Amino acid sequence: MAISYSAVAAIRADIEEIWEGRDVVPRATPGARAALDAALGLMDTGQERLARVVDGEVVVQEWLRRTLLLLYLYTQPQSAKFGPFATVDKFPLKSGPSAPGVTVSPGAVVRRGSYQGPGVIVMPSHLGIGTFVDEDSLVDTWVGVGSGAQIGKRVHVGGGSGVGGLLEPEAVTPVVIEDDAFIGARSMIYSGARVGEGAVLGVGALLTDSIPVIDAATGCELSRGYAPPWTVAVPAMRSREFDGGTFGLPCLLVVKHLPEGERHGKARLNALVHSRAAAGPDQYAGPAYGQAALMTHRDFV
Repeated sequence: MAISYSAVAAIRADIEEIWEGRDVVPRATPGARAALDAALGLMDTGQERLARVVDGEVVVQEWLRRTLLLLYLYTQPQSAKFGPFATVDKFPLKSGPSAPGVTVSPGAVVRRGSYQGPGVIVMPSHLGIGTFVDEDSLVDTWVGVGSGAQIGKRVHVGGGSGVGGLLEPEAVTPVVIEDDAFIGARSMIYSGARVGEGAVLGVGALLTDSIPVIDAATGCELSRGYAPPWTVAVPAMRSREFDGGTFGLPCLLVVKHLPEGERHGKARLNALVHSRAAAGPDQYAGPAYGQAALMTHRDFV
């Protein structure tokens, strides 16, 4: 059940007050713990999210960012048992799906305070607190999604990829992957980087706020830390002169521009994955989960 606007405003005011006094009060009071838990609950159900794209810009709800930082500051590690396994962690796991039709495979770690929209598939991977994964997206095997990262609709995050959060290092803006994007296996998206709508990143792509994005057709730098919408980009190196010699530094190379709204042919396999995930209990739904993320750079050119 959604919480009223006035109740959300009261929780926000409480969080701001706790934030201002964080250096004075070393431990959370019962009232502070209740306010932080309520804010976490809002993110858990998807009623509130840490950030979203508005008019082409990433807009962060600062009070929710502060909520995550305060939770790390005030929460003490606790022991828990899952069958024969014991853990010591600051945050509990979700007790149930955020929305209808969510698939969570055995071995996945989905923390409370994260949201997964209808039709989301979570393979054995990790979703931190404050993460938002919108409907019909796939988080493939061994993907780590850090606290506060935002993933749009119909996104495929390929196996073994890393999507950075707000911590280590602390960031003002989370990583944002927009609708219909495709992230190739073993890619690393960190430090507030952003992947535009419909963009396709090849296997092993590296994108941070300081990584240059280069247009292969012109050699011009398009941006830093932002894969433009409806482009196909692959990891590359460019030469730079230093006192010690010439060295190759990583960049992201845009090799193709797609018509707006047209998904790359290789990325369309994502629909097959979801159709199999929705199959009946007697139908096999195995290897297709990982196939789409195992394409080479040649597949995207």
